[in-house]
Amino acid sequence: MSLTNADLQYLAEVAASAAREAGAMIARSRPTRIDRKEHTGGERERVSLASQLVTDVDRRSETLLLGHLEPTRERYGLGLLTEERDDDRSRLTAEYFWCVDPLDGTLPFTEGVPGYAVSIALVARNGVSKIGVVCDPLEGTVLHAVAGAGTFRDGRPWSGDSQGTGDVLTVFADRSFPATDEGIVQGLEGIAHELGLSGVHMRVGAGAVMNGCGVLGKPPACYLKFPKPSGGGSLWDFAATSCLLRESGAVASDILGAPLDLNRADSTFMNHRGVLFATDEALAERLRALRPIDG
Repeated sequence: MSLTNADLQYLAEVAASAAREAGAMIARSRPTRIDRKEHTGGERERVSLASQLVTDVDRRSETLLLGHLEPTRERYGLGLLTEERDDDRSRLTAEYFWCVDPLDGTLPFTEGVPGYAVSIALVARNGVSKIGVVCDPLEGTVLHAVAGAGTFRDGRPWSGDSQGTGDVLTVFADRSFPATDEGIVQGLEGIAHELGLSGVHMRVGAGAVMNGCGVLGKPPACYLKFPKPSGGGSLWDFAATSCLLRESGAVASDILGAPLDLNRADSTFMNHRGVLFATDEALAERLRALRPIDG
C-alpha cells in the first residue's frame, strides 16, 4: 500500500518513541555477554571486528524496538530488515520496510566510549529512505526526518550545527579507513585548502550512524566509505542517516554521486558502491575524485 504524508508522520512518531526508549535502556546498561557473529555467504571472507560483535544489550534493544514496530508491519504491510536477524527478504516484495540497527557502534559500546546509537529507517522498495530516526543514548537526544518534511532534533526543526568547526575540514571515519594512504591524506588536505580551510581534523572510532550524524554536527565535514571487495558497512548503517542528511540539505550518495542503493537485492552490504556523506555539494564534488591506492 502507498503511504500518505500522515502515515509517514505517524510511523516516524512510533519509530522515534521506540528509539528513545531503547536508547534509555542502553544508557543504563553494560554488556554482560559479548559474542561473535557467524557471517555466511559471499561476504564471509573479510568483515571487520566491529561488524562481528553482538552483545546481550544489542538483542534486548532489538526486542524492545520490534515490540513497537511489529504492529505497524501488520497494519501497513511493511517488510523488515534488522541487523540481528536473518534477512527474510520481505524488503524485496513489500512497498516499504523497516531497516533497524538496534545498537550501531557495538565496539565503542563494549569499550565504554562514545560513538554508538539506535537507528531506525523506513525504506521504500526502490531503496530510498522515507523516514530516518537516530537516538544517541549518551546525550538522550533523538534526531528524526521524514521525506519532504525536514529534520528534527527532539521534535524541533533542525538543519545541523551552523557554527561547526569553522576553519577545518572534519573527516569522520571508521577504523578501517585508509588513513595511512598518503594519496588520500594529501587529497583531503588539498580539498581543505581549496575550500579556504586551514587543514583536516580526523574523527575516527565511532560507529557509522554517529559518524553520519557527526557530518551535520561539525560542518564543514564528511564521511567516506570507499568501494571494496566485501563488507563496507550494511544497509542499516546508512538508511536512517541518509534521510537525516538529505532532509537537512546535505549530501548522501554513493562514492560517485548516485543515490545510495538501500535495497540491494544480492547483499545487505554497501561495498559495491561505497558511501559519501558531506555537508554540501561543493565539498562532495571534490571528494568524489579521491581514490585509495588499492581501490
